[in-house]
Amino acid sequence: MLYTNKDLKRLIIPLVFEQLLAILVGMVDTVMIAGVGEAAVSGVSLVDTINILVINITAALSTGGAVVTGHFLGQKDTENASKSAWQLVLFSVCLSLIVTVLFLGAHGPLLRIVFGQVEPEVMSNASVYLVITALSICPLAIYNACAALFRAMNDSKTTMYIAIAMNLINLVGNAILIYGAKIGVAGAAIATTLSRIVAAVIIMYLMFHSDRVINFRGQVTWKINGRIIKKILYIGIPNSLENSLFQLGKILLLSLISTFGTYSIAANAVCNTLAGFNILPGQAINMALLSVASMCIGAGDFNQARYYTKKLIRIAIGCVGAISAILFVFAPWILKIYQLTPQTESLAIQVLRYHTVLAVIFWVPSFTLPNTLRAAGDVVWTMIIAASSMWIFRIGFAYVFSSYFNGGLLGVWVAMTIDWAFRTLCYGMRYHRNKWERYADSGRAGT
Repeated sequence: MLYTNKDLKRLIIPLVFEQLLAILVGMVDTVMIAGVGEAAVSGVSLVDTINILVINITAALSTGGAVVTGHFLGQKDTENASKSAWQLVLFSVCLSLIVTVLFLGAHGPLLRIVFGQVEPEVMSNASVYLVITALSICPLAIYNACAALFRAMNDSKTTMYIAIAMNLINLVGNAILIYGAKIGVAGAAIATTLSRIVAAVIIMYLMFHSDRVINFRGQVTWKINGRIIKKILYIGIPNSLENSLFQLGKILLLSLISTFGTYSIAANAVCNTLAGFNILPGQAINMALLSVASMCIGAGDFNQARYYTKKLIRIAIGCVGAISAILFVFAPWILKIYQLTPQTESLAIQVLRYHTVLAVIFWVPSFTLPNTLRAAGDVVWTMIIAASSMWIFRIGFAYVFSSYFNGGLLGVWVAMTIDWAFRTLCYGMRYHRNKWERYADSGRAGT
């Protein structure tokens, strides 16, 4: 077996803690910003939706790089694994710098186009937060790329420690700048940016250690290697398009939610944070499965790829189910920490409880299973299904529920779970028909 149970634990447990840290700090961020007012929470949540779009694009490229390097590692070709790793970072830097300049130069029109109907105070907070956090896009792209490479090396403990440092910097920075210096949303943005810069510097330094299977020693060049970038983009572009269309859809839905009033925007922001906590172990296992499946496929062992896919999906369902039970029961007490108005709190409880039930049934197969397909290079089909399902079911039904059934915020979340159900059906059929194995064979033949 390529991975023992001990290997899987060593890979997954740090990823769970890393995701937990990100969610907890996100919750603390929201609570801290909530002290400034609901307009501040709403403004930050709107910009985070745009930022996540950019983050998802760079994360998709990182996925492409992780798959390519994983295939090389499965073939015991560490030299090409390191070359592809450096090219991933170089390309991520170039792309993220372009996006940063775009955000800094056109933040005003961008916010007005996407969220033009929000209240002036919300828009003001959103503008401040977007301008400052735009400076952290490049450092975060570097961190995401290198973190994906560490996971490909079966070393998620290192990224966990870096995440701890990053989140502590963010937390302390928030406390000092929001409550000490009293600069509100700007303080939260500065703390976030500083933490990402520090994380990027640390992880880049570690990638130059020659004792690592993948390292940047002797690989530094400012010339793009077209052959390697083509392999990365073959995985990265469809995945990036999928993530981008997904996030664009969320932004469109957020525009719809903004018409429901500030209380719905605030409830949605809080529920998004807690929903992230709900699926936290699933997110960690998703990343682990991508690395594990890539290594198995690179070695040409599809039986092991199938074995670990089934095993990790079962673990993910069990973990998500346990957290769902906790959130369902204790939702009223958990939401007290956000100091929401009674109307906002009542709506948030209703939405969160709905999410906890449906996440157990549909979330894992709709988001974990396709990672095996991506690891095999079957990315175009997964992109088409994800994008189609997003725009037809999640967005289409959200507007139907809102316009004809007065569904409000809950209607938007019901539409989201319909999207999950359709993806589950399609990915399950694709996986069991074995076509992804033929993609993997053709991809390995071209390495």
